[in-house]
Amino acid sequence: MTLSNAAAEILSKLGVDQAAYTGGTLASFSPVTGEQTGALPEATVEAATTAIATAKQAFKAWRMVPAPRRGELVRLFGEELRAAKDDLGRLVSIEAGKIPSEGLGEVQEMIDICDFAVGLSRQLYGLTIATERPGHRMMEQWHPLGVVGVISAFNFPVAVWSWNTALALVCGNSVVWKPSEKSPLTALACDAILKRALARFGDAPEGLAQVLIGGADVGNALVESPDVALISATGSTRMGRIVAPKVAARFGRCILELGGNNGGIVCPSADLDMTLRAVAFGAMGTAGQRCTTQRRLFVHETVYDDLVPRLIKAYESVSVGNPLETSALVGPLIDKAAFDNMEKSLAEAKAAGGTVHGGGRVDTGAENAYYARPAIVEMPSQCGPMMEETFAPILYVVKYTDFEDAIEAHNAVAAGLSSTIFTTDLRESEMFLSAAGSDCGIANVNIGTSGAEIGGAFGGEKETGGGRESGSDAWKGYMRRATNTINYSRELPLAQGVKFDI
Repeated sequence: MTLSNAAAEILSKLGVDQAAYTGGTLASFSPVTGEQTGALPEATVEAATTAIATAKQAFKAWRMVPAPRRGELVRLFGEELRAAKDDLGRLVSIEAGKIPSEGLGEVQEMIDICDFAVGLSRQLYGLTIATERPGHRMMEQWHPLGVVGVISAFNFPVAVWSWNTALALVCGNSVVWKPSEKSPLTALACDAILKRALARFGDAPEGLAQVLIGGADVGNALVESPDVALISATGSTRMGRIVAPKVAARFGRCILELGGNNGGIVCPSADLDMTLRAVAFGAMGTAGQRCTTQRRLFVHETVYDDLVPRLIKAYESVSVGNPLETSALVGPLIDKAAFDNMEKSLAEAKAAGGTVHGGGRVDTGAENAYYARPAIVEMPSQCGPMMEETFAPILYVVKYTDFEDAIEAHNAVAAGLSSTIFTTDLRESEMFLSAAGSDCGIANVNIGTSGAEIGGAFGGEKETGGGRESGSDAWKGYMRRATNTINYSRELPLAQGVKFDI
């Protein structure tokens, strides 16, 4: 069976009408074989404007539904995802090129965030605040925000949308989603699965959750609309530089999840067996196409000659190939442009004095599919392409002597998403986690940079954008805070002792 037929079979099983992915102008391709999997009709800017207006009306009704009742919709969505896990996971593998366990793992993230959000629907807590005025009470409330626009990337085509949508819905918002042009089929599948939950729920307003398939003009319509209260955008830093000023110009809100040039430090006391496994997955998993992929590694001079040759050997032996037909651990890059960028970065690293191990195209017999051998580059210092994120399986390795110098080098890049340290020395780990340590939104000890759980807020600092999604108190980004003061006395004392008697 061709991948186009396999995708069509899954979409049909999930309830997606064939007209939604045939006969249109947006061609979708599977990176696994390079085969075209669909031709999707694209939304116009006018259609986007109509969708936003419908979502605004839906929000006005949904915001008045009690939060635990809103949570019931998300609970039903989680049930539907459990039933569709195998099909949706395979569709993720077809469209994003992930190995099967990663495709299924992404759907499990969706299920997990639904569970989290259902519990959250009864925990949208405000505060009671001590007031200086007698006979008064002061408190905070959290209210729904409005229409939430979600712009997602190809590498996590379903999980990122679900992080935003599950929280947005329990918080009382409506959602309009513009998925990546490189992964539209999974968006159609998610929309169909959510529609099943909406049908079971019964009384949700029309237009509560919508999908807009299209290009940059559709995304721009979301970004520039004053009726979209929040834009949650995942993608490159370049994209963020375009989105953020436009949203700020209309005083809208942004949750930005952008680039991640993620680093790690290997200390003299590190458990090298554990380090090897963690770095191997962190750097090669998803063919290096995670925003949390391990891209830089600072290794202490006393363990460098023990660890790095073992890493190189692991890179040489790791299986690369069709993830749907083999047990390969590394699948394809998303397209030719991604492969060309990898080759360009490796050439620049070599020109900067780096020693390249690996790299190059792996022939799988599919002319339009781009598989690459993961590469380790031993660099004389942190320089050249090592300072920028290349969305490919390249790991730069640098030897260090002084721990504080390693932290300074680790923090010397523009992005600040994920980081890690491998050590059994309590002082080193605590320093790395302190205010003087990693400057990233995620800082780990003795695990890799990727594989974040939904219970913690996900996001980073600096050019990563500062946004937070998923767990912890990230829900507050989808709501507005109101401070309330209630006077139940017969007097009118003013704050700060101000007198204004008339």
